[in-house]
Amino acid sequence: MHKAGFVNIVGNPNVGKSTLMNLLVGEQISIATFKAQTTRHRIMGIVNTEESQIVFSDTPGVLKPNYRLQESMLAFSESALIDADVLLYMTDVVEKADKNSEFLEKVAGIKVPVLVIINKIDLTNQENLEKLVASWHVKLPNAEIIPISATNGFGVQTILRRVKELLPESPPYFDKDQLTDKPARFFVSEIVREKILLHYEKEIPYSVEVAVEQFKENRNRILINCVIYVERESQKGILIGHEGQALKRVAIEARQDLEKFFGKKIFMEILVKVDKDWRSSERELRIFGYEQR
Repeated sequence: MHKAGFVNIVGNPNVGKSTLMNLLVGEQISIATFKAQTTRHRIMGIVNTEESQIVFSDTPGVLKPNYRLQESMLAFSESALIDADVLLYMTDVVEKADKNSEFLEKVAGIKVPVLVIINKIDLTNQENLEKLVASWHVKLPNAEIIPISATNGFGVQTILRRVKELLPESPPYFDKDQLTDKPARFFVSEIVREKILLHYEKEIPYSVEVAVEQFKENRNRILINCVIYVERESQKGILIGHEGQALKRVAIEARQDLEKFFGKKIFMEILVKVDKDWRSSERELRIFGYEQR
């Protein structure tokens, strides 16, 4: 008997979805930083054993959209409610349980098993945790509740074990040696974007998109040309920094991570270009892979 299914992780921004995804998959599939709205796409990570295939899916944090990019991000999150075999609704001990109640109502209405994952339990005590668990039992009475600390790895194996029990009988959906549904270029752009999230403040991380214009691979090395798109000339200046030092740091750190990721020598060039209002342009968003067809 072989089991396989789609296990989708949803929830509000900054509750630890990407950290959990990486722990469950055992690889850095998703960007995980302390900043909100880090994940922009729906990203799959595949866990294979002889008797099962779990297709985990990390989604953008649920938010009320202010521009077209965020509308697309919300669509990715809502699509995860439709095709899940098991849904992981992730929250934490900090956020208010009634945040985005409209999305929570949709979660309550789905017919598949729902696991409420309460993260960051290392930031509270037993008494407050018990109250929080009780309040989630009221909000989602049919859901199972699993408290975890993704940072410490506590509770992750409990989730994995329960997910395997809930998976339907099915042949695998992907090749057994496949780790994700995304191409190599996607991870290049995500790793570069991660460095921007880590090193720049205010609106800069949310105003950039990274496009990989060249990815040439041979046995020993990979040649990569990237373009970072920003909305304004002033942002371009901040990204590049004095004498190019800020951009150089991004390039060096990204290259180091990419060499670990691909196991090859990386030669990379990064340029910065201005593309006004790309976050609101339907055409541009489609090019960057955001608009769902």
